[in-house]
Amino acid sequence: MASSKEYLRSVLDRLSSAGDVSYRAMMGEFVVYFRGKVVGGIYDDRFLVKLTDSSRRLMPSAPLELPYEGAKEMLRVDDEISGVFLKELLNATFDELTTPKKKQ
Repeated sequence: MASSKEYLRSVLDRLSSAGDVSYRAMMGEFVVYFRGKVVGGIYDDRFLVKLTDSSRRLMPSAPLELPYEGAKEMLRVDDEISGVFLKELLNATFDELTTPKKKQ
């Protein structure tokens, strides 16, 4: 099942206070970027973030879920979590992610 544009808009609305958030459509789903780094994605109308020490610490009871077959597990973000918390989550997660290599 592909994710809906409506669900994408609802997640982006909650992430708007974080600042530099963007997305890219990919095979019916959406990869979410924060300040140029992949922090998560929207898969089957579920917002998932990369598993890092910070994301686990901030969401200790969040379930681990597979975005798609063969992928690494990610943390599912509850649809009721506020934008203020999401800003903190993205900033903390961002600091633990590697910088993407520049394309030549």
